[in-house]
Amino acid sequence: MTWENPSKEVLKEVLESAKTIAVVGLSDNQERTSYQIAKRMQENGYRIIPVNPTITEVLGEKAYPSLTDIPEDFDIINVFRRPEHLPEIAKEATMTNAKVFWAQQGIVNEEAYHYLKEHDFTVIMDLCIKVVHSVLVK
Repeated sequence: MTWENPSKEVLKEVLESAKTIAVVGLSDNQERTSYQIAKRMQENGYRIIPVNPTITEVLGEKAYPSLTDIPEDFDIINVFRRPEHLPEIAKEATMTNAKVFWAQQGIVNEEAYHYLKEHDFTVIMDLCIKVVHSVLVK
């Protein structure tokens, strides 16, 4: 079986119910897509938690080296890493309280998808969270 994104209704519910987004691979470089999208989501009212072992802070928030280092709960894991890194990030995701794993546009990994589905995650791949938010959440 191949991967499949949830319905628009589920995507809308995910975005409307979430308050905090852990952004894996968030860069402190303002020119990077991860920075621009996380900044826009922050402007839309979400708390952003940067996950990147090479930085200490971005967008006014303390950065953490990994998902399991974050000392508080978060709702969505938004991933800006190459597809081959997703299985490792998916395994780490299952050690958190989050239940939504969102891989940005252009990022798909079926192994990670199936692993996360087996652990009751809502899995979204190959979609930009900012674009989906601007279309579905008013």
